Amino acid sequence: MCGIAGFCNFRGDWQKNIKRMCDKMKHRGPDAAGVWASEDHRVVLGHRRLAIVELSPAGAQPMISRDGRYVIAYNGEIYNHASIRKKLLAEGRVPAFRGTSDTETLLESVAAYGLKDTLKMVKGMFAIALYDREEHALFLARDRVGEKPLFYGILKDNINNSGNDGSLVFASDLGAIASLDGFTNSVNADIMGDYMCYGYISAPYTIYRGIWKLEPGKILKVKAPFDKPEIESYWSMTETAVMGQKNRFRGSEAEAAEELERLLRESIAGQMVADVPVGAFLSAGIDSSTVVSLMQAQSAQKVRTFTVGMWEEQYNEAPIAKEIAAHLGTEHTEVYITEEDAKSVIPKLAGMFGEPFADSSQIPTYLVSKITREHVTVSLSGDGGDELFCGYNTYYSIDRIWNKARKIPGILRRPASALAGLATVSGKASLATRARLLGAKSIEDMYLRSEIGEGMRLIKRGITGCDQDFGPWDAMQPRRAGETWMDTYPAGLLEEGQHNLMLMDLLMYHPDDILNKVDRTAMAVSLETRVPMLDKDVVEFAWTLPLSYRQGGGGSKKILRDILYRYVPRELMERPKKGFSIPLHCWLKQKDLREWAESLLSPSDLEEQGLFDTAAVKKLWDDYIMKNVWRPQIWYILIFREWQKESKIKS
Repeated sequence: MCGIAGFCNFRGDWQKNIKRMCDKMKHRGPDAAGVWASEDHRVVLGHRRLAIVELSPAGAQPMISRDGRYVIAYNGEIYNHASIRKKLLAEGRVPAFRGTSDTETLLESVAAYGLKDTLKMVKGMFAIALYDREEHALFLARDRVGEKPLFYGILKDNINNSGNDGSLVFASDLGAIASLDGFTNSVNADIMGDYMCYGYISAPYTIYRGIWKLEPGKILKVKAPFDKPEIESYWSMTETAVMGQKNRFRGSEAEAAEELERLLRESIAGQMVADVPVGAFLSAGIDSSTVVSLMQAQSAQKVRTFTVGMWEEQYNEAPIAKEIAAHLGTEHTEVYITEEDAKSVIPKLAGMFGEPFADSSQIPTYLVSKITREHVTVSLSGDGGDELFCGYNTYYSIDRIWNKARKIPGILRRPASALAGLATVSGKASLATRARLLGAKSIEDMYLRSEIGEGMRLIKRGITGCDQDFGPWDAMQPRRAGETWMDTYPAGLLEEGQHNLMLMDLLMYHPDDILNKVDRTAMAVSLETRVPMLDKDVVEFAWTLPLSYRQGGGGSKKILRDILYRYVPRELMERPKKGFSIPLHCWLKQKDLREWAESLLSPSDLEEQGLFDTAAVKKLWDDYIMKNVWRPQIWYILIFREWQKESKIKS
């Protein structure tokens, strides 16, 4: 796990600026730093290293290929690099390797087979910057599902006249880009509705105009003079889902469980390989318990497991996690976090994410990462199980509501959605939600409506960002600003409704919320996280399964349970899920946090920054304080305002 950064056509002190970018990402790579620049300094790559495999200088980056053609700065891990290395040696593509790093394997594979074919071959998580010195072309690439972040864009220097207007920049951290001389890109007001609905900003957009997230499974190529970008896919979650459902697994449920266990064992074995200590997060859930069970089953030593507990009983899964760890025989560490521990994280959030991000489980995720990093450098996670194996209750509830609603003719249902606006104005949020759902045209539309909530009414009508033109870079983006994968998802793409909801989440919520949260909070304490359920073979196999194998017998994630119950007693697992959350709705009423919140919601400040409807925000807060009506948009606004304050950005 590392951090990468760089730029093309940067006019100014390139050495000072690349150092500043790398220093901004020291948490991503505290072990070493490196810089490479072309002879004319037109292309500069920077790297911060967290040494995991090949701890010697032979693994240092940026790294130049044996033939001298390619230079790479890379963040991530290639789990099957040993087999690729054997292939390169067997075919005589490489006479010998200089070290044992996966970086060298990746680089020499690119030199032998090309970037696209290499990416189709590798299994891992990564963000890559690759410069072809022969073609004078820069390539940026991101892993299949979006485990590792990669931001890129164009500087718009409209104030300082530093000459950097139009410079191409990229980094693992949005804050590294914002630290550059001449960075004056304005807030992208067009995505505020997106943020206020979901609590995060979905790819390809960021909070800044002209700066984007490279989407999972994509390669960006731009040749000198670095002004005409091209983007292509080397892997697609949508295509994988469609093909999987067309080529269903033909075996029994028991045979499917056997095959999935084999794939998970293989994935976990590969992800346990490191030259530093490895452990795992363990909650009381099916996903992390399955990962830990298969880790311990393949380990000669006790696996290190980590859990945080909450003193509030309704949020605390630590006692159950402790029982699971004891049954499996892991070396378990649990730490109970206090309210003060959690509150102390809030001022750090803006720096961790570089843009507003308001999934409140970011706080316990950071705290468990901090505790874990005191003992190990790598931790495996159970993320991905809910989206791949139909684990969210929402999938079932939306399917059930849709199956009832669609029996009513649309000509009668859809006019009812007009009640949503009236109900919202009158304060009847539950009526607004029902009316909004009733007006849905499809199960996918209903899911979108259920997610939107009340975010849109808090944004000033008709706001737009500064009129900045980024030419072909803007035109290259697949959707209009503020439009998400959910808005453009083709209804009925997959046969079962719940499969469509799962795919919608894997296209947006999972990479832009869940994986984003895990990467940023863990890297804030220099902890590498690995996610075995997102292995390419596991994902592709999961999409061949019928819905009944994932959800059956009244329970979710049936196939994972079938595997887990071979290692852990059923009675340990079949308890109500409490989730990984904190009682924000209680804490924000307490004196110190209430004062913090009300300072950020000052009507005069809200009017000055010009993005929020001040009256609507005041009503939202008053409903919470006086009527105990909690809406997540309260937290979304507070996080945005805290980011604004820390970034010294007004509009």
